[in-house]
Amino acid sequence: MVIINDTTLRDGEQTAGVSFTRQEKVSLASMLVAAGVTNLEVGIPAMGKEECLTIAAIRSALPQAILMGWCRPKHAEIKLAAELKLDWIDISIPTSDQMLAHKLKCSRTHILKQLQSAITYARSLGLQVCIGCEDASRASMHFLIELAIVGSRAGAMRLRYADTLGLLDPFATYEQIKLLSAAQPLDIEIHCHDDLGLASANTLAAIKAGARYANTTVVGLGERAGNAALEEVVTALEHCYQIQTGINLTRFPALCQAVSIAAGRPLPTQKSLVGELVFTHESGIHVDGLIKDLRNYQGLDPQLLGRCHTLVLGKHSGLGAVRAVFARIGISLNPIQTGKLLSVVQEFAISRKRNPSDTELLGLSQLVLGSEH
Repeated sequence: MVIINDTTLRDGEQTAGVSFTRQEKVSLASMLVAAGVTNLEVGIPAMGKEECLTIAAIRSALPQAILMGWCRPKHAEIKLAAELKLDWIDISIPTSDQMLAHKLKCSRTHILKQLQSAITYARSLGLQVCIGCEDASRASMHFLIELAIVGSRAGAMRLRYADTLGLLDPFATYEQIKLLSAAQPLDIEIHCHDDLGLASANTLAAIKAGARYANTTVVGLGERAGNAALEEVVTALEHCYQIQTGINLTRFPALCQAVSIAAGRPLPTQKSLVGELVFTHESGIHVDGLIKDLRNYQGLDPQLLGRCHTLVLGKHSGLGAVRAVFARIGISLNPIQTGKLLSVVQEFAISRKRNPSDTELLGLSQLVLGSEH
């Protein structure tokens, strides 16, 4: 079983311009848990009093959830996480030579000692530890293995492989995670960014290669281009690989809408799985096929997500679609009427650059059919 460790409330909120209120964070965390997402990365204690109060509110509202905080390898930050009764901390450290030299200006030896001390301290406070390997996709594999072995000996249980800059493709991801899984003792958590539009695909590749945990965010929120999208990863795992996560897919539309509203980021109408139009059909060839047998143009049953197919009329509609849509709104058409209404509907869609609503279709029918009497 793959475990989703959703980071909407931490990395998702790091999206430029996004800021969740305490009430929104508690509500979204509750919705995630209700959907079956029981592992949540909920914030950064070092951000200050307000962040700590929010984390405490989530802990109080969700006593059974498995909550993680993000920390640097600093004892003061780790102590805060323990005082907030978090279950896990991600102790994040840069791992690429680029970041060690030009961000921290320290050696590999120094970061290993710092990490070992931080893990030992966290374990003494009862915290479970994930080693957050920032920029792992540009790091030396030998150094990542060394980090994992040192971390394991100090008491860490998990290693987060972060493609921080979103540079990987699924093939490289598979190779990296396969090698890392075989060479060290820790469970691997994959953390992908979407700079090349490959975060969800890379996450799936990592899971196929042996990663047991996956970081996601609802609707792919996150820095720059965002992170792997919860709804995409979970649905693909179940639909493509029959890998269960224990998450209820029918909760995704409401959850995604709630996150979209809280983030102030409207959902694109064609956002995979949860966009308003992703199960909407206009093309005459497709609609004809769906009317005959849904399986003709149904790769994924929308009912899995609590949704259904919708037929609309427009420039690309055919006679069968016109008959079906007007029948749905209570109007039975003969062949001549169908042809007349098809022409009128196409003209409407071309001139207004949109599909007519049911109310407008009724008006068009009255206009066309009324002229017959």
